[in-house]
Amino acid sequence: MVAPGFVLGLLLLPLILRARTRPAADFRFASHIHNHMVLQKEPAGAVIWGYGIPGATVTVTLRQDQEVIMKKVTPVKAHSNTWMVVLDPLKPGGPYEVLAQQTFRRRNLTLGVHDVLFGDVWLCSGQSNMQMTVSQIFNATSELSDTAAYQSVRILSVSLAQAEQELEDLAAVDLEWSKPTAENLGHGNFEYMSAVCWLFGRYLHDTLQYPIGLISSSWGGTPIEAWSSGRSLKACGVPKQGFVPPDSVTGPSEHSVLWNAMVHPLCSVTLKGVIWYQGEANVNFHRDLYNCTFPALIADWRQTFHRGSQGQTEHLFPFGFVQLSSVLSGAASDDGFSQIRWHQTADAGYVPNLRMPNTFMAVAMDLGDRTSPFGSIHPRDKQTVAYRLHLGARAVAYGEKQLTFQGPLPEKMELLADEGLLNLTYSQRILVQKKDDRIFEVSCCGDQQCTWLPAPMNTFSTWTLALNTSLCSGAVVAVRYAWTAWPCEYKLCPLYHPSSTLPAPPFIAFMADQMPRSHSRVAK
Repeated sequence: MVAPGFVLGLLLLPLILRARTRPAADFRFASHIHNHMVLQKEPAGAVIWGYGIPGATVTVTLRQDQEVIMKKVTPVKAHSNTWMVVLDPLKPGGPYEVLAQQTFRRRNLTLGVHDVLFGDVWLCSGQSNMQMTVSQIFNATSELSDTAAYQSVRILSVSLAQAEQELEDLAAVDLEWSKPTAENLGHGNFEYMSAVCWLFGRYLHDTLQYPIGLISSSWGGTPIEAWSSGRSLKACGVPKQGFVPPDSVTGPSEHSVLWNAMVHPLCSVTLKGVIWYQGEANVNFHRDLYNCTFPALIADWRQTFHRGSQGQTEHLFPFGFVQLSSVLSGAASDDGFSQIRWHQTADAGYVPNLRMPNTFMAVAMDLGDRTSPFGSIHPRDKQTVAYRLHLGARAVAYGEKQLTFQGPLPEKMELLADEGLLNLTYSQRILVQKKDDRIFEVSCCGDQQCTWLPAPMNTFSTWTLALNTSLCSGAVVAVRYAWTAWPCEYKLCPLYHPSSTLPAPPFIAFMADQMPRSHSRVAK
């Protein structure tokens, strides 16, 4: 959601579009093709497309230092006035020049974009925590000045827009493809370029040492329904709008309006992957459906981008996301944030999993920011968020072996009722940073009712942790960890991986499940 003070400045009467028609004589590139852009490198081929005169022929030429690298010829389609070519795969590098020449009745028109690089292209989307700019995060001045070494990390920001139908091209862009500067990275609050997106790309560049293209398309205060196609919403049985959205939804909430206008027009772009930071607006809005709507969004985006890029974007491209951070809440019993965190993993507690293949997650519940001027729901440490995301990308998207990219989860539990203990065995080594008497809870059942009670941390070793269950005089039937809107103070959760500083993620599990590596089924 968007901090109240920024809502008016953020919305500014965005375009509501029913359809987009173009004069037949309009010969141009698609709206996302500009100077300084990054195109997807090998093994995929980059897509170049635009508008022209029906019946004309368009020749696309790729040049480097005046040398022709390749040419592609295609007709302009009569029904859509569009043309499209797929370039041969190229190694990372550049700069190149892309020329498009339209020939119609002996008349030639030529367009060109220069300083084009080949590398990996990532799309960054979501709501206001993805929308926050570098000027809003910790150490903003230092971060804004750190651009000289990253001139081959290029950025593009999509304008806020809604549409009732899927658009073919973007309505507008806030920031055309650009080299990073302090001005375009810190243009204002919730404007232009995403800090998480930029920092993620910067960390990737440090590792990969080749160009990275970043496309930011996000809108604060928006639920997942606005970013989902009608197909995926129907598959999850999401009811049509018939009530007023809660206060947490300050942006557009109508079904598919942002998918139609801010994502679908990009589906022809050959992508390496997507990162996503959204969910706060669904805490009180179709929350119980999020374990379906989020995996369905991922699957639908994958299918649409694969088809739109003529098969160049992988059909299971990597999809990373941020598990919701902490928020100060007046309702201590409200576990809405915990439920969304769980549903973000399709109720598995970890990713990748069977319902969410080729995904990765950055746990952020230990990054709470009590004094954030943008409200605690907008924590300012986006550096750690992006760093954890990039670890997941290195492991899942780039296949880096032996890299720890997620915190420890239990794989086995044993109840010692006579001793009043519950022993948890973890799948990774654990670092117990401190003992906590309330962050673990057990579901204690008796007299036909169950209550969640604290289970203080007791003894521990490198792989195991014992919980004290003596407060439960009945039967222990389930256990959960960090099941609250604010589980711990900044980077002070009890459990981390010892060498990676990655926090153990929240989980919930029944005692009846012996928690193999798939961990456990979950309580509803």
